Amino acid sequence: MLYTLYEMQRAAFMPLRAGASLQAQFWKSPLNPFATTEFGRSAAAAADVFESITRQYGKPEWGKMETQIAGVAVPVEVVAEATETWCSLLHFKRDSKALTKARAAEKRIAADPDPKMLIVAPLSGHYATLLRSTVTAFLPTHDVYITDWADARMVPLSMGDFNLDDYAATLRRMIGAVGPASNVVAVCQPGPIVLAVVALMSEDNDPNLPRTMTFMGSPIDARQSPTQANRLAETRDMAWFEN
Repeated sequence: MLYTLYEMQRAAFMPLRAGASLQAQFWKSPLNPFATTEFGRSAAAAADVFESITRQYGKPEWGKMETQIAGVAVPVEVVAEATETWCSLLHFKRDSKALTKARAAEKRIAADPDPKMLIVAPLSGHYATLLRSTVTAFLPTHDVYITDWADARMVPLSMGDFNLDDYAATLRRMIGAVGPASNVVAVCQPGPIVLAVVALMSEDNDPNLPRTMTFMGSPIDARQSPTQANRLAETRDMAWFEN
């Protein structure tokens, strides 16, 4: 229902977006004598803002990637190692020949593998490609994976709900697909879920238990350095949030 209303709203805004785009072009045109005035710049900026906030942004592609190791260019191929309804596990597979050459330049044993790194991207309306710079930073020293979560509006209702338990179970399967002795980095929102999943894996003596956990900006304990959203939560009861 919510996604249907969202699509209806988007369709209703299409003519307004087109008008705003034309308005921005008009006020920015070098042929417009008012383009450089304060009013002209304000009108163009207002049109740009309206067009931007009503635009539907598509999912960016990872595109062609490579990394530099010991001065050697190593091509990187993005491979889906596991694919589920709600999540895909992407592997940034470095070219084996170039990697061997780079390790020789570093005077490393060719058979000595780099540690595995699983980056858990947020499940909060953002695409995993927003973490491209994080992936790029780890590629020279790690065998990198990332969780690529599905856009919920692209999943049919027939596939059922995706609740917190499903989230945890999916994440545990992704950690298992990466394999034992991996390193997990949770970026922002998934931090508490990663902590809970790894705790369960430890309790179960799971052979795929990660070697390390790292949390980047994750709200593990919102009482420490609370944000404005945390302060708001303290002023409302559960009934308010349910409503």
